[in-house]
Amino acid sequence: MRIGELARRTGVSERSLRYYEQQSLLAPDRTPGGQRDYPERAVDRVIRIQELFAAGLHSKKIAQLLPCMRDTDGGPSEIADAQLVTDLAAERDRIDQMIRDLANSRAVLDDVIDAASRR
Repeated sequence: MRIGELARRTGVSERSLRYYEQQSLLAPDRTPGGQRDYPERAVDRVIRIQELFAAGLHSKKIAQLLPCMRDTDGGPSEIADAQLVTDLAAERDRIDQMIRDLANSRAVLDDVIDAASRR
């Protein structure tokens, strides 16, 4: 499929897809005319990349993790190793801290909203 079709099916801009390619997150084939040609599995790959970005991972870390993950279910591939487990555990801990921080911020906002509502 062409880049426009992949963008439409994933909701990701063509510019982002080109960026993913530059960062070695996505590797399309090329037609004889030089146009990008993505396989069907690229849809799952782009969705997985989006999920990892949403979790706060940066492109360098995603590039390290993607070869160790299956796109269709997010499970580990045959090449996943102990270092991947360590890296993922660290990322999970970072996300857990972010969740705690956001919950605290929400509690502060709730207190301010409650106090302002009583006036």
